[in-house]
Amino acid sequence: MDEKMIQEMITKVKACEEEIGKGIIGQREIIRQVILAILADGNVLLEGVPGLGKTELVKTISKVMSTTFSRIQFTPDLMPADVTGTNLIIKQDGNNVFQFEPGPVFANIVLGDEINRATPKTQSALLEAMQEKTVTVGKTTYELPAPFMVLATQNPIENEGTYPLPEAQLDRFIFKLLVDFPTKEELKQIMNITVTNEKVDIKPVMTGEDILSIRTVIRDMPIADAVMDYAMSIVVATHPENNSSPEITKKYVEVGASPRAAQAIVKTAKARAFMEGRYNVAFEDIKFVAYPSLRHRLALNFEAVSDGINADNVITEILENVQS
Repeated sequence: MDEKMIQEMITKVKACEEEIGKGIIGQREIIRQVILAILADGNVLLEGVPGLGKTELVKTISKVMSTTFSRIQFTPDLMPADVTGTNLIIKQDGNNVFQFEPGPVFANIVLGDEINRATPKTQSALLEAMQEKTVTVGKTTYELPAPFMVLATQNPIENEGTYPLPEAQLDRFIFKLLVDFPTKEELKQIMNITVTNEKVDIKPVMTGEDILSIRTVIRDMPIADAVMDYAMSIVVATHPENNSSPEITKKYVEVGASPRAAQAIVKTAKARAFMEGRYNVAFEDIKFVAYPSLRHRLALNFEAVSDGINADNVITEILENVQS
């Protein structure tokens, strides 16, 4: 692909980011990170208290990217078939035959609202879709539309009636993003849009085909050996059994990040370089994506909880210890 076409793609992505910013006040960092995940072909877990616009963000992204959108409200009584779809018995030529009725998971962008409210059985219905981009019902496997990604939300402060996502499922999210409360000025702008007759006109900027083309370009992007080694060193440093890991890892981490974390860091670092208008991955790209790529993949021990240490504290220390 020639340089002119690549530049046109970069311009389109930047225009997409700006258009999303019209509908979502503030959260610029979150918007950029979600776009990075989409370009890197990954799923995103958005964590934040209710009312911060997580659902609206996902809906706005699907509008700007001209993709099909589906929302699943996870509740304790939701069944796997409510997510994936089911076989229905219909009359055909006088006979009863099974016909598959696709569920809400058959969309380009699927919003899993409050995913930790569903039972593990229903949560697991998303595992195949998130990893293999397929759904198996009975003996038949169905391909999901491309591009496909899951954007799931969860409330960190509510524990009653919730089922924490197991490590295997968390690992299938390329990023975990923490959605913060808006500033006073941003809150005022949100009021101007939501409690008045003022309307925000969101225009489509990209298509699903554009996303697939950009993903091809990003996958072909080279990465220097030194930068790759740096990324791998960060992932290895999350393992307490590794002798060269920093003391904070040995003291507070029970289980380190998986190889999927390394994949996430490299893929999203390439996507960030692309969004910055570069065709080479820098050490800064690796540092930028380290937090959202690793924070949900570190299993901390009880000592970390009692000392008030979270995953981001550990990642900060690792980035300070690993030499670029």
